[in-house]
Amino acid sequence: MRISMAKICPVTKKGSRVGGGYSNRVRATKYNPTGSVRKQPNMQKKRVFVPELNRTVVVTLSTKGFKTLTKRGAYKTLKTAGVI
Repeated sequence: MRISMAKICPVTKKGSRVGGGYSNRVRATKYNPTGSVRKQPNMQKKRVFVPELNRTVVVTLSTKGFKTLTKRGAYKTLKTAGVI
């Protein structure tokens, strides 16, 4: 059995969304849409050093989650999210 990467960011709670595309003709007439597409968040897997624990943790977060991690601090953010 193969384990896939997480699809929901534990920090920002971002998950998949449904989006759709329309051709120019559809925009003009509002008829016959092209269909729905599921869009996934930009999840990345990184090693983060947590000084309070004095160890490195591997986390899978969205890119916005990493920005939050940098701003607020690794230990506080991951503790709030329930990752550590």
